[in-house]
Amino acid sequence: MEIYQIVILSIFLSLVLAEILFTNFFNKNGQRTKDGVVEFFSFFQVLFFAQPLAFALAYGLTDIFAPSTKGLISEWSVFAIIGLLLIFDDLAQYLWHRLCHSVPILYNLHRPHHDPEYLSIRVVYRNGLFYYLLMPGLWFAGILFYMGSGAIYFFYIVIKQVVIFGAHTDLRWDKKLYKIKWMHPIMWVLERTISTPSTHWAHHGKHASDENTHYKGNYGNLLFIWDMIFGTAKITRKYPKEIGVENLFDAPATYQLLWPIFKAPGSNKQSD
Repeated sequence: MEIYQIVILSIFLSLVLAEILFTNFFNKNGQRTKDGVVEFFSFFQVLFFAQPLAFALAYGLTDIFAPSTKGLISEWSVFAIIGLLLIFDDLAQYLWHRLCHSVPILYNLHRPHHDPEYLSIRVVYRNGLFYYLLMPGLWFAGILFYMGSGAIYFFYIVIKQVVIFGAHTDLRWDKKLYKIKWMHPIMWVLERTISTPSTHWAHHGKHASDENTHYKGNYGNLLFIWDMIFGTAKITRKYPKEIGVENLFDAPATYQLLWPIFKAPGSNKQSD
């Protein structure tokens, strides 16, 4: 494993420990046996198969079809390379995430992430295998790495993962900061810049009638700015009453992990 991967895994495991100590990590609201199965296998298939494979294929194909671009941006400034990563990785992921909520057939790839009736660090990597294999941002990241993003990519991806972990964790750190009066201006800027627990939990809200649910929005991963720019943002500083998706048919773990290889009865009646 690379150093940046060890750092990311260490932060992830630290949040797992924190949730064990301060939340009901092993007994989340409404959890089922299959939830643990989906989360266990999705963790390994994403980190050790899907993401590395997409990244490596993009790198290798660039070497075959565009070898002249090798190291092309290696002399660019740090800020310029970070700008490219924000556009071709984070913005691309925002658009992919939004597309999967807009196109029913693609929603099958992302459905596992919204299937549980809870949020936690457990849910971070909970998506179908092909959701990550087809994620444009991973392919663009591999291409940019070939072009010379180098160590800057490692720094960028660590920061991005920390924000994503923080938006999903059941520790809900922003809830405490909102109560501190002098933090209000800082939080006003922060919640409009990056994904926070309250904005991302709104995306996972179960009932459309809940004013703190915004299922068709708050798609940002690292930057919430994309939601602000494209009109999909909703900020309430509160949490939805329930997590999940209304009228979602029950699907086995195999369907959630490996659609379209495995399908399930009623899958044509999915909720979006």
